[in-house]
Amino acid sequence: MSFFAHWSQVPERLWRWPDFAPVEIASRGDGSILIAPDALDRLQALRDALGRPVTVTSAYRDPVHNVRVGGAPLSRHKAGDAFDIALRGHDRAALLAAARAAGFTGFGFYSSFLHVDCGPARQWGQRGDKSWTY
Repeated sequence: MSFFAHWSQVPERLWRWPDFAPVEIASRGDGSILIAPDALDRLQALRDALGRPVTVTSAYRDPVHNVRVGGAPLSRHKAGDAFDIALRGHDRAALLAAARAAGFTGFGFYSSFLHVDCGPARQWGQRGDKSWTY
């Protein structure tokens, strides 16, 4: 893992995920970034499997920003290995299947996004919604 006080400080040679930019993964709070290579490899694999762009609405969160947005105290976002992916333009079942195949293990089901992370296997949220059935 590598931490940078601001996403603009990430050396080009360190960034190996072609469909994402450091600014997309950085905290929306202070701009800092914690690079978790294994998690980003999974995110890239998800994108590759879908064959189309994915919009990350939340990735790394600095501790202050995590509190500000009501994140869990032990949020995987603070560990840099969680991503919230916008649902717009995606088939929910296909997105979920691709996320599982990419190796994500934690899933949060929401009306406008899917939370994926590399933490313990678990799931929560609006999974009972028929639109998440696969």
